[in-house]
Amino acid sequence: MFEITYRGGNSVVITTKKDELFIDANQSANGLKIPKLKDAVQLATEKRFLVDSDSERPVLEGPGEYEVGPFAITGLETMHHVDNDGTMKATSYRIVVDNIVVGVIGNIQSDLNEDQLEKLGLVDILVVPVGGGGYTLDDKEATSLVRKVEPRAVIPVHYNDSAINYEVTQDDVSLFIAELGAPVEDHAKLKIKSANDLPATLTVYKLERL
Repeated sequence: MFEITYRGGNSVVITTKKDELFIDANQSANGLKIPKLKDAVQLATEKRFLVDSDSERPVLEGPGEYEVGPFAITGLETMHHVDNDGTMKATSYRIVVDNIVVGVIGNIQSDLNEDQLEKLGLVDILVVPVGGGGYTLDDKEATSLVRKVEPRAVIPVHYNDSAINYEVTQDDVSLFIAELGAPVEDHAKLKIKSANDLPATLTVYKLERL
């Protein structure tokens, strides 16, 4: 059993009975408070999203394969979405927990190539930014990626929120929901006991920012 909570921006937390994986914890650039991580494992799609911490738990960022507690993690090198000279990288992740695969997509350019899609593999739940604005995937780009990955559920992140001062104006999540055309379930947090809890057909889980 595990839970997924949304913390704003690209930040989500995957929590099991004994462990916590905090993804992109540092959202201070978006006007959000830096959380106290305590014993959480940090995972970041970009170095700037890491939080300085005295915790002895691992801090993970970049391509590679990692085993931490119940989490089996594969990091995939991708290109950052904004215009650059080819040196600005971001990392997307395949995370296996309780035999369920969670894909986490950072602020990437508009598509993943065949090699990246193969490494990402089969995904049950895909966490994908949808706000656009030239900063991250927009509704159409995110929809295209979802259709290629073919997850059973998708969690949209990094969209317009009146409480967040994004660096670039973000679109409302309703644009992505309309473009994808899949049923939507609203949750404060997503609780998954087993694969049987996942939907039979593609569903959007819209999580409350906590």
